[in-house]
Amino acid sequence: MRNRRLIRNLGRSGLLPLVFALLASRCEAPAGSPTRPLIPADVRLRGVSWVAADSTTEDEILALQRNHVTWISQTPFGWQADSAAPEVVLHTGGGRQRRMFWGEADSGLVHTARLARRHGIRTLLKPHLWLRSRGQWPGQIQMRTAADWQAWFASYSRFILHYAELAERHHMEALCIGTELKHAAVEHEPEWRRLIQAIRQVYHGQLTYAANWHEEYEGIRFWDALDFIGVQAYFPLSPRPQPDTAELRQAWQPHLQAIARVQQRYGKPVVFTEAGYRSIPTAAAAPWEWPDPRKPTPEDDATQAVCYEALFRACWRQPWFGGLFIWKWYPGMPPDATGRRRTDYTPQHRPAEQVMARWYALDHE
Repeated sequence: MRNRRLIRNLGRSGLLPLVFALLASRCEAPAGSPTRPLIPADVRLRGVSWVAADSTTEDEILALQRNHVTWISQTPFGWQADSAAPEVVLHTGGGRQRRMFWGEADSGLVHTARLARRHGIRTLLKPHLWLRSRGQWPGQIQMRTAADWQAWFASYSRFILHYAELAERHHMEALCIGTELKHAAVEHEPEWRRLIQAIRQVYHGQLTYAANWHEEYEGIRFWDALDFIGVQAYFPLSPRPQPDTAELRQAWQPHLQAIARVQQRYGKPVVFTEAGYRSIPTAAAAPWEWPDPRKPTPEDDATQAVCYEALFRACWRQPWFGGLFIWKWYPGMPPDATGRRRTDYTPQHRPAEQVMARWYALDHE
């Protein structure tokens, strides 16, 4: 009881990252499934993935508050020519650098984090890499030679250490050190351990890595060096159009068991660094697939809401579950938005938003 009261007080005072440190220090890898939550329900991360724009207003932050959101993730980008290019280019928004959204520049990241903190909402800074070669994504990054890998890690280290220093300087509560870098993350454990040590020299908040659900999070071996396990939770659940909640909850079971095995090995809380579903009839079939403007799909808000309900029912009470970040949230999106966003991932102005808000309100002080 004393520890729980301490945790609540830390959460109220804005020191929630210390909760992870306290709990991680007490969590040896258990022999079986934990019987008590690693993260108390009242401080679980209730997040959304914030989409960068050219401004952030107080009204946009208040919209998050009304939905009981307590965290946002912000995503600046590093740029790489293709999957085999050993250089990561950093753009901070200054000088003559390429045009970028203000919200992805250092100034926008800092302003948004400060405004969110003013209203009790914390920030996970979550840099991504963008590959300029059409059709490629970070999970395909694979150098051709050992020398290229050495150059890539040197370049990537400069990139991520910039954001570590930014997060430290402006008191951002958590930092994601990489996102969906499958080959780099699974095949180069020593390099990541050295990088984590370097990051901890300049940043003193909580660290995670956002591993893809497919052939990545189970293969990573440096989870013990981080504060929580991050999973990009786009697990396939059902190929059928318009599945019901019961079917989807059942489909979650093998994924939950696999996650629990990793959690038991490392004794760390698990946070879904991204999770979401499009507003389409087959939302549960391949949740990772982006909308294709060449293949219009009928809008289906009801199926999106069912997917959300199944996600929360399956995961929210898991003892290892530390929270999630819903993909994604557009600041200032109007209720009558048209076009691609009607079948996009966002729950805004749809029944899925109500599902999210209801679950985020549970146990929330």
